[in-house]
Amino acid sequence: MSGTESVAIHCPYCGEPIEISVDCSIENQRYIEDCRVCCRPMDVAVAIDDAGMPGVRVSREDEV
Repeated sequence: MSGTESVAIHCPYCGEPIEISVDCSIENQRYIEDCRVCCRPMDVAVAIDDAGMPGVRVSREDEV
């Protein structure tokens, strides 16, 4: 799979469900994205599996 995929996550700070867009053309990536609800920085780690589907882990930026 290439392009972008919407992934549902929960903010590690406020717990609200949000969707993020993941670029599936990059196999492994890590970046900071602000929560759209509470605006706090989330550490986002993405790994694309053999089927091209993204596995996403989010954590608090201050716990990295």
